[in-house]
Amino acid sequence: MGEKSKKGGWCGWIIALVVVAAAAGAIVVLFMKKHNGSGSDAASGASEKKYGDALKIAMQFFDVQKSGKLVNNKISWRGDSAVKDGSQEKLDLSQGMYDAGDHMKFNFPMAYTATVLSWAILEYGNQMKGVGQLEPAQDSLKWITDYLINCHPKDDVLYIQVGDADADHKCWDRPEDMTEARPLIQINASTPGTEVAAETAAAMAAASLVFKSKNSAYSSNLLKHAKQLFTFADKHRGTYSENIPEVATYYNSTGYGDELLWAASWLYHATGDQIYFDYATGKNADSFGNFGNPTWFSWDNKLAGTQVLLSRVSFFNSKVSNSDTLQQYKKTAEAVMCGLLPKSPTATSSRTDSGLIWITEWNALQHPVASAFLAVLYSDYMLTSKTDKMTCDGNEYTPSDLRKFAMSQANYVLGDNPAKMSYLVGYGDKYPQYVHHRGASIPADANTNCKEGWKYLDSTEPNPNVATGALVGGPFLNETYIDSRNNSIQGEPTTYNSAVVVALLSGLVSTSSVVQSFT
Repeated sequence: MGEKSKKGGWCGWIIALVVVAAAAGAIVVLFMKKHNGSGSDAASGASEKKYGDALKIAMQFFDVQKSGKLVNNKISWRGDSAVKDGSQEKLDLSQGMYDAGDHMKFNFPMAYTATVLSWAILEYGNQMKGVGQLEPAQDSLKWITDYLINCHPKDDVLYIQVGDADADHKCWDRPEDMTEARPLIQINASTPGTEVAAETAAAMAAASLVFKSKNSAYSSNLLKHAKQLFTFADKHRGTYSENIPEVATYYNSTGYGDELLWAASWLYHATGDQIYFDYATGKNADSFGNFGNPTWFSWDNKLAGTQVLLSRVSFFNSKVSNSDTLQQYKKTAEAVMCGLLPKSPTATSSRTDSGLIWITEWNALQHPVASAFLAVLYSDYMLTSKTDKMTCDGNEYTPSDLRKFAMSQANYVLGDNPAKMSYLVGYGDKYPQYVHHRGASIPADANTNCKEGWKYLDSTEPNPNVATGALVGGPFLNETYIDSRNNSIQGEPTTYNSAVVVALLSGLVSTSSVVQSFT
């Protein structure tokens, strides 16, 4: 009896421990599902620490780029700047973010920054939250959307630029010390700019989803502006860089059809209204969809992004998934993915010898990073919908193949490249020291004006301030990088680069499913 009791007691303790452990595990899973913020509906999968570390760094460049009266400023060498922007029209356009190493506010790429950052938060907010970056991402997004709201004082008026690019680029000074004039450029019914109005509508629609549960009044206001701007963009069609030639030097548009489809797609996600679905899948899709022809996702061309975004509808919304046009979007999205996979029969040859997607010499990293973000998204859509494979010209590929490609591009950026250099400033032991960025290159206590600051551009000393989180332009096709402050082709970071690298890194923080609906 005694012996039997010992065995029974020992087994009983084992069983009890197993039950307790299982219960604890279930509680943890339920807690994570309940508290998972915007983003995935489960936090399964092992975290990739390096991507989380890189994400924390990348997020900081948004703070570096902020204009206006700063709140909870974490960048020691930054201060208030451009606080009177918009005052000549009795508007407060002081917020927003500077475009690159200069002090211009170009709303076309800035709105794209907000759209991509919103998308990243919606898809991967839980991953961001896991490494303490969800709130910084939301704060940075709101810094832009507050500005965009103020840029839209009337239904058919949108201010799209602050600053004179020619005058701005004749100065090398800190934003805090700017004295040059800050003129405004607007689009309106008589001078339309469809792509900027539509991109701003997309940004506001996407952001309305981000803030829907956090700040419902603000979300509703964003959605109201998004609807108004989309109507304005569609009703008064015209290419902004043709109607306002001075903007073409820096952000020339190649057409507005992609932005109309992109904005309609985001408004469909934000509202569920059939009118926006019909817009994106009707005659406008026939006119602007360019189905079957893969393109590169960028501030100028949103087609690949639209194809992936509407593929999400095809994967997860059975009510409309049989739409013939929706299937065309999905097939073209898969053609984009097939072009990215290095072993696919239809793989693009636009790569460096080490495998980095390489399209343009100027700001070379924008395309591989944006492409990798789309790849990790599509991979997660496949996983979540239990889609095992896709076909590229007869060959089968899995979600894992897409994720491996995305990781290869991220790893290249973070230092796995022939130069053994991280192109994300502040990450790793070796990264660019002479970033083409005015604020970073001039000591915070220097007393310089427009002209006196040029000596810091030509200085042979490394930047006195680290532009932490900046994603520089990147390597030449031969994979060399010249770390020179005068080398703006390779060494100038942009705010929209930060949006795509934050989005990519957020998707790689852990392997997990995505939500099937943003609402």
